[in-house]
Amino acid sequence: MTTIDKMLNALPPITLGEMSSVKLMNRTDTKFVTNTEKLMQLLRMVRKDYYVQDIDGGRNLEYDTTYFDTTMFDMYNQHQWNHTNRQKIRFRTYCVSGLQFMEVKTKNNHGRTKKKRMEVTDMDLSDADKRLFLAKHLHYDADTLRPALQNHFSRITLVNRAKTERLTIDSGLSFHNLVNDRQYDMGPLVIIELKRDGLVFSPVLEMLRRLRIHPHGFSKYCMGSALTSQGLLPVNRFKSKLIEIRKIVHNA
Repeated sequence: MTTIDKMLNALPPITLGEMSSVKLMNRTDTKFVTNTEKLMQLLRMVRKDYYVQDIDGGRNLEYDTTYFDTTMFDMYNQHQWNHTNRQKIRFRTYCVSGLQFMEVKTKNNHGRTKKKRMEVTDMDLSDADKRLFLAKHLHYDADTLRPALQNHFSRITLVNRAKTERLTIDSGLSFHNLVNDRQYDMGPLVIIELKRDGLVFSPVLEMLRRLRIHPHGFSKYCMGSALTSQGLLPVNRFKSKLIEIRKIVHNA
């Protein structure tokens, strides 16, 4: 058992059923980037204020995600140029259960993210039900889409006692570019995302401030694509973030 696993076992559990009121499908997201050393400090601090999601005894669960994009990488470029109402499409697999969902995420010009998803058994976009779903929720033609990037990571999910927010903590992140076959391991990098409806009080914000963990935008799809593109994609708008991320990965 790892040190992080032992620390998670010290937190009170919350089940998926008990989390049903914390879905936050229409939410504001704030991301933070840090490393595993500071993560362990944070886990000591949250004991009195947060539950940890427990699924069949698992509290640090593995995820696989495959992102699709157009052949011209329109979704990547929309994000790089900071366009509003931008979208992503991904297939997410929950490794512990084998459940898979196709998800479309839309971020509007007010900074709110809406997610629509349907359960699937594969990533075949010729399927009639998937095409109907995409026609309703995605701004792009399904015939222009192809697999672009795969990632794998482990996720801890914390819920505050008031059940008004979720905190996801992703570590062990690795990328596989499905266009050029390049891979990249993020090592000790940790991505923390605070998800809440509006600006409700969040106990963890003061803890993050004390640890000097500051808000830091991080799109797994865009960062993974930029780190593995080998000149395939423009990265100009991401250069400063890539420099900061490499410092965290190599100097933690």
